[in-house]
Amino acid sequence: MDDILNLIRKTLFVPVHPAGWPFIAGFAVLALILALIADFLGFVGLVLTLWCVYFFRNPARITPVREGLIISPADGLVSLIAEVPLPPELDDCRGKEEAPTGDSLCDAPTVTRVSIFLNVFDVHVNRIPVDGDVTKVVYHPGKFLSANLDKASLENERSTVLMKVKGQNTSVAFVQIAGLVARRIICKLNAGQQVKAGELYGLIRFGSRVDIYLPPGTEPLVCVGQRAIGGETVIADLQSKEARRSGENRNP
Repeated sequence: MDDILNLIRKTLFVPVHPAGWPFIAGFAVLALILALIADFLGFVGLVLTLWCVYFFRNPARITPVREGLIISPADGLVSLIAEVPLPPELDDCRGKEEAPTGDSLCDAPTVTRVSIFLNVFDVHVNRIPVDGDVTKVVYHPGKFLSANLDKASLENERSTVLMKVKGQNTSVAFVQIAGLVARRIICKLNAGQQVKAGELYGLIRFGSRVDIYLPPGTEPLVCVGQRAIGGETVIADLQSKEARRSGENRNP
């Protein structure tokens, strides 16, 4: 019985991100007003309030700890894996051809980008993918195209973070991208911070996408169509020489 009660408690009473409380309070007030008008409207307001609590949930995660692991920064569907240049806001991290920076991510003409699409039912808090030092944070205003489109990486509103990986001669970049419904990106990082994989750093409200740019020579350990769990799923391993994975739907 205790195990069942603990399971219910963990399922129904998940911590809520602080950014969600104003919205939850607003929905609760709306539900109360609707209930004064009609019972059915009050029920609708209650459902919306509970959904808002669910949306801003912040569940505990167990992050794999080992040097070289790159952990998923977000919950969601791996929607795209592509070879692309770094986003233009990171152009100044590149060295000149005759004077490279020595950072393999910044000096590479193209790198592997893994895109994770978050629908409105996914956990929307975002987590640090690696241990290391934040070297650059850039907010870029833009459009609000559907986040599952490839061009959303360059055209949508976004917040980009560049991090030097602890113990490695390279960096990773990760980008919060707004979508059709997502109109607010929260990023709590600043250049100069030392952070650890799995730590919370931000939030995107109401449907969105997170891109992560891997250092050259690093193959993703996830495949398109796979669901990632923020703070837990290993996206890549800087120490691994494993070839890129493929996947297939084997449901009957």
